[in-house]
Amino acid sequence: MDLLTRLERKFGRYALSNLSLYIVITYAAGYILSLTSSGLLSYLTLEPYYILRGQVWRLVSWLLIPPGRLNIFTIITLLFYYSVGNTLERTWGAFRYNVYIFSGILMTIVGSFLLYFLYGGRVLMGAAFSTYYISMSIFLAFAATYPNMQVFLYGLIPLKVKWLGYLDGILLIVELIQGGWASRVVIICSLLNFIVFFLSSGSMRRFRPGEIRRKQQFRKAVHRSQVRPDGTVTKHKCAICGRTEKDGDHLEFRFCSKCNGNYEYCQDHLFTHTHVK
Repeated sequence: MDLLTRLERKFGRYALSNLSLYIVITYAAGYILSLTSSGLLSYLTLEPYYILRGQVWRLVSWLLIPPGRLNIFTIITLLFYYSVGNTLERTWGAFRYNVYIFSGILMTIVGSFLLYFLYGGRVLMGAAFSTYYISMSIFLAFAATYPNMQVFLYGLIPLKVKWLGYLDGILLIVELIQGGWASRVVIICSLLNFIVFFLSSGSMRRFRPGEIRRKQQFRKAVHRSQVRPDGTVTKHKCAICGRTEKDGDHLEFRFCSKCNGNYEYCQDHLFTHTHVK
């Protein structure tokens, strides 16, 4: 049993449901403040210099700093993040989604202090640490979980989510290469939750070279097993006798749930075969 499962059994009842709604509400509050009291935002940023001097509210208030300027595209993006976040919460469960979001927030705070001490305590962050990369981590998690889901870019262009995820990944790598150490610390710490969460939970296993090669070999083996001597391709094939649906309309095929693997049998061998372990 992995660590997240043990923690979920013990603390799962304390998880916040519909966390994405709260995230969008904080963004909305931040945009309202930026329009009505823009000067107030300077007292909300994540500044270790001021936090160590008593302004401890900055540990939380920086979440109100919106990820960008308010315009129609920002509104569409926020609605998209809300939908994506809700999908992840339904898929993972509220507890795991909470852990993912709050670990990203915690790592961002740790990164700000790390950068502060690296510069000898003589630097102000401004809005360098914002919710921008937290939002991006939500999308990257969605792209890794549902790589083949199709979305409409700007409501017009159909595109699989994985390609947008690859594009964001390339842009992040370019920022890491071209930016200074300050921007590198900001990006790495803000997105460390994505790296740690997926590698530790095994969700990124399908992207490992060995796993990709195994899937390719499996697909080739399945294809070869479904090709008849005359060159035609069948949908079903009994793992014992080799008969397919083309050998008779009376034949029925089922997969065996007790076999270790994807083994299909005809009705004559479904209950008589030796289970593969």
